[in-house]
Formats: sequence, structure tokens, C-alpha cells
Amino acid sequence: MIPFQTIDWSNVKKEIYKGETGEAIWQTIHLDGLRIRLVEYSSGYVADHWCKKGHIVHCLKGSFTSKLDNKESFILSEGMTYVVSDNASSHKSVSKMGVQLLIIDGDFLK
Repeated sequence: MIPFQTIDWSNVKKEIYKGETGEAIWQTIHLDGLRIRLVEYSSGYVADHWCKKGHIVHCLKGSFTSKLDNKESFILSEGMTYVVSDNASSHKSVSKMGVQLLIIDGDFLK
């Protein structure tokens, strides 16, 4: 059970992850079976891997492209969300101009 709580993102440590190009800045909260992240991709960001993990991804600012390994791609802009379960697809993020995302994943997406 997760009790009611608030998250002040200004107090959450930022971690930088390098992509093939650009970088991703993560602020992460871990709760029982749940991970909540505020993520920013820099301009020119290309993820350095194909991800099979399930997520709920909500675009807060900017836009980005989610590429799938089946050659499909989807542009998500401010106010849009995508949802995928674990192992349901391989996806990779690309951001030309930078983006801010809220990403939620956890045991419920298995």
C-alpha cells in the first residue's frame, strides 16, 4: 500500500544518462512496486538502447518520437500519453528539440 504523499520535484536528485547523442536527466521516486520519474531529454537526444519495459509516458513539454522495432514511429507532443506493457514492444526515444516527460512504470505493467 502506498499512503497519500506529495512529491516536491525540486528536492529530488537529478541523474544524467548519456544517450547515443544528447542526454536524459532523470528524477526518480521509488515506491512499493512503482517507479515515478520526471525525465528531460536534451535537444538531439537519441536513446542508447531499445527498451522492452512497460511504461505510462506523459509528455509535459515539447515533443519526442517513440520508435518501435517494427519500424513504426509515433510523435508525442505536449498533453499526449502512451501506454505499453512489459515485453509488448521494443521502443526507443528520440527528441530533436528537447522534451519533459512524466514516466510511470512498475509491477502493474507485467
